[in-house]
Amino acid sequence: MKFGGTSVGRPERMHQVKDLITRGDEPTIVVLSALSGTTNALVGIGEALAAGDKSLAKERIDTLHAHYLAFYPELLQTPGARVQAEEIIREHFEFLNILLKISFNEAINRDILAQGEMLSTKLFFTLLGELEIPAVFLPALDFMSIDENSEPELQKISEKLKAILAEHPQERLFITQGYICKNHRNEVDNLKRGGSDYTASLVAAAIHASVCEIWTDIDGMHNNDPRIVDRTRPIAELSFDEAAELAYFGAKILHPASIWPAQLHNIPVKLLNTMQPDAGGTLIKASVETTGVKAIAAKDGITAIKIKSSRMLLAYGFLRRIFEIFEKYKTPIDMITTSEVAVSVTIDDLSHLDQILDELNALGSVEVDRNQTIICIVGNMVSETKGAIKSVMDSLVDIPVRMVSYGGSRHNVSILVDAQYKVQALKSLNEGVFSW
Repeated sequence: MKFGGTSVGRPERMHQVKDLITRGDEPTIVVLSALSGTTNALVGIGEALAAGDKSLAKERIDTLHAHYLAFYPELLQTPGARVQAEEIIREHFEFLNILLKISFNEAINRDILAQGEMLSTKLFFTLLGELEIPAVFLPALDFMSIDENSEPELQKISEKLKAILAEHPQERLFITQGYICKNHRNEVDNLKRGGSDYTASLVAAAIHASVCEIWTDIDGMHNNDPRIVDRTRPIAELSFDEAAELAYFGAKILHPASIWPAQLHNIPVKLLNTMQPDAGGTLIKASVETTGVKAIAAKDGITAIKIKSSRMLLAYGFLRRIFEIFEKYKTPIDMITTSEVAVSVTIDDLSHLDQILDELNALGSVEVDRNQTIICIVGNMVSETKGAIKSVMDSLVDIPVRMVSYGGSRHNVSILVDAQYKVQALKSLNEGVFSW
């Protein structure tokens, strides 16, 4: 069971989580995110230190410290538990203040980012102790690891975790951190933003759990972005493939990488609402019966690159040379379309854009369109559903479409538009595809 930042962000929410994790019969591993707002605050502290602005870093540390000093008296009632919480908070903020006196580097920054999950889990564990609810504290840094390519070492995670659990055969409740891990240099690292979902899925795969539950503040995966579009609804069931497409292309409720570990071991994933625990939510599993369009998601911050070359016509090896450039700079491609003399691709990682463009210029003329959005239309066998592509394109008749990717997946049609048309596109598709 994984609980996100909003699910643990207030003392009364932590009490709700306590109720949820103790109502079942199965032994349960609970994965917690940092309190909402904490990771952003820690990022801000790291940025101030990186810029050499120690007074700003100190100010941000003190602001966050004050938040925790106000948080724990509302969470805990007994003097003993409050003393424990004071000590936990003192220890972590002492660490942050020590960093003001030493040289900043990326390893220290990762240590800073880890403090949020450590604080939330220790405070929650203190709450369980106060209420005399038996539980085991399970530090993620003891078992969660990534290799030199920042990929989780699932086999190693499984071996370590099973060994730890074997030491507590009678226990029913285990509390651990999302997001944080150790890297191949044995340094504190993380699974990037949203990584607590990833942690939960990896843990579920590592122990062959009966289910992986992701608890957030929304009742499942919706069929469109509820922040933009009125009259969205939760989707009862999705296949792993459908959910992976939606997560990758912008559905914020789920971390994009968190599907494959569960899919690997066929572990169902449930997306549930902490604030409405009896709502149906979304069940993600190996296969579903329903076909046609189920949901729409949008991925912002996309850059489109078109490489045009008159020499490309019938020239084998041209695509390979293009892809080798992106591979060299470890930059993934989201979409690709081709014509006789041109190739268009999209990327969202601009870290090496200048170097990539320099090398692509040797292959032909290059055009760059920034600030684009991918609109992803997802459904089981949507590419084989009669009329599906027509309803999509009819809905977008008033919107300039930059690229279309159709047929690469049975579950996805992707459309690239300028970001200024994103809201209009989502609303038009909601009307046209779902007939609302």
